[in-house]
Amino acid sequence: MNTHDLKTPYFIIDKKTLNDGVKKLKNALKSSWGNTIIGYSYKTNSLPWIIKYFKEQGCYAEVVSDDEYNLARSTGIEKNHIIYNGVAKSKETFLTAIKDHAIVNIDAEYEIHWLDELQGDNFEIGIRVNFDLESKCPGQTQCGIDGERFGFCYENGELKKAIEKINKKGIKIVGLHLHKSSKTRMPDIYRIIAEISVEIARAYNLNLKYIDIGGGFFGGLDNKPSFPEYFNMVSDVLRQQFNPDNTALIVEPGMALIGAAVDYVTTVLDIKKTNRNTFVITDGSRIQIDPLMTKSSYFYDVIKIDSQYREKLKKQIVSGFTCMEHDRLFELKEESQLVPGDRIIYHKVGAYTMCLSPLFIKWFPDIYIKSEEKMDKIRKKWKTIDYINCNIGEQTS
Repeated sequence: MNTHDLKTPYFIIDKKTLNDGVKKLKNALKSSWGNTIIGYSYKTNSLPWIIKYFKEQGCYAEVVSDDEYNLARSTGIEKNHIIYNGVAKSKETFLTAIKDHAIVNIDAEYEIHWLDELQGDNFEIGIRVNFDLESKCPGQTQCGIDGERFGFCYENGELKKAIEKINKKGIKIVGLHLHKSSKTRMPDIYRIIAEISVEIARAYNLNLKYIDIGGGFFGGLDNKPSFPEYFNMVSDVLRQQFNPDNTALIVEPGMALIGAAVDYVTTVLDIKKTNRNTFVITDGSRIQIDPLMTKSSYFYDVIKIDSQYREKLKKQIVSGFTCMEHDRLFELKEESQLVPGDRIIYHKVGAYTMCLSPLFIKWFPDIYIKSEEKMDKIRKKWKTIDYINCNIGEQTS
């Protein structure tokens, strides 16, 4: 299939890139710790083809809501191959997951109360830890001095209280979940996470079956830390307290695996010239590759439809199809003029794109999977009837 014949816009997933990323991650974990679990982060990209792919790779499902939990179960994930995090759990799925021996990390006071409804004394849970990373890595955390809102705070004693309440209920605490959001994603962040896990295990005499360091680490990017750099550092610290034979290391990659594997292909529709600028109008949009509009730059290539000489322009503003004036993606400076029919391909757009893209002005685009030289469509572009069928209300009497 000639990709230039495909109607844009569309996403394309490169299976080889996916395979390479998973292989590198598995090798790094095997050589550094051995006893590991990879929980693919559903929130990053929950396209059914993708979550089935990671299931086939032996990954667990890392989910953060009852809807994601049900998605995992509906796509064939085994009951005990789910890592259930976050504050958006329902009581029903929370209790079911514990009974089914999933990995469940408590993140709220009301979840501790829900434990009272469990009958028996053979249940195990983990607990989400909130600790002051900013004081240890000034300027590197996303939330700064305000701190994050998830988990039970270690420094002010809330974690200790939560552990004591759970112990009194006869529920075994067998894991710590310590994911942190950082701006830099440097290995030192994960070294500190490992150090805190050792400190907490010693402070509260916890016999742990797993340490979950979360995700957020780099993957698939040149000149960024590699998987071995992260996990060798983490493993060196964890060995001060834990034995790989008894304690698993859990990681929750999302962007590190799916981010680099996806491109977004668009076409130039029109050129608008004003008294100040030249605008390049495309059939793509910032809302498809940067829904929260937080990025300042993108990886991209421009593919021209011909090799004819073109005048160089001082500046061209490449824009999307929406009516929002801030739907502007990048500027070309002192580059040959683009013309209708040229294509712009955005790279490394697999994370927090498809799962966040709004149904604004245009419906969801096609998605293809590239495997060797073969191209298969795994999601058809939505039609108006698809939108209508998903938004028909139920009558109530």
